[in-house]
Amino acid sequence: MQSSPSALPRARGDIRLTVKPQSRRSVLDDLRMSGSYKCVFPRPKGDALDAVLVNTAGGITGGDRFRVEAQAQTGTALTLTTQAAERAYRTQPGQIGQLRTELHVEAEARLHWMPQETILFNGSALTRSLRVELAESAHFLMVEPLIFGRPAMGETLTDAHFRDHIEITRAGRPQFLDKLNMSGDLQAHMARPFIGNGAGAMALLVYAAPDAETRLNRLRDLLPETAGASLIQDGLLVARVLACEGFALRRVLDPALKYLSQSELPKCWTL
Repeated sequence: MQSSPSALPRARGDIRLTVKPQSRRSVLDDLRMSGSYKCVFPRPKGDALDAVLVNTAGGITGGDRFRVEAQAQTGTALTLTTQAAERAYRTQPGQIGQLRTELHVEAEARLHWMPQETILFNGSALTRSLRVELAESAHFLMVEPLIFGRPAMGETLTDAHFRDHIEITRAGRPQFLDKLNMSGDLQAHMARPFIGNGAGAMALLVYAAPDAETRLNRLRDLLPETAGASLIQDGLLVARVLACEGFALRRVLDPALKYLSQSELPKCWTL
């Protein structure tokens, strides 16, 4: 007897962490984990704390629910990344996987949200949200790389569903809002000249800091013709990148992120 989709086992995961200042360093203040989402901490470097998110379920499929909430207290520095690329796998009809992230960055704190790629597989259905609350003097850098199947594996996305919501506020004021809703034949959609022109990967970068304007020209020098960067308001720099596939996207993101973060990438990005 075959189980109904709603009766199949589903992954659940929840991470909540807070970073506090201590002796000119950023250290863990509180950490709570449950389910299939874990957090590990490599050896600290400088004044910042690196945290690596690990999905022990191996990916996200329909009905899975994952949530991350992180807070960087006043004067701290926190980098959040993932152990590997996240994978959105084929789902049962009517089932949707969910990934929710909430970040809070207090005064004079710095937070880098640098997950590795999300890879969409044919038949996947994923809803993702990222909400960021910044204090007036907070610094924030984020990247969200997205891969539309892996051409080396012969993967094509003729039936997939992806919905993304990114919202950033500063001192309670709306600063950035980005929504993406893609459904159906994503390969055909990305092949259209004025959408993706055949791109198989893309990324969004956001740099929110007082010196954002001074970073614009150098960032543009680092980007290829299939990318663009704009200062959309004081203190807010946004860039979008298209690439033929994941490796080509990495070659663009690596120098851009090193420049914006003024530091080396998390070690798991280079393994």
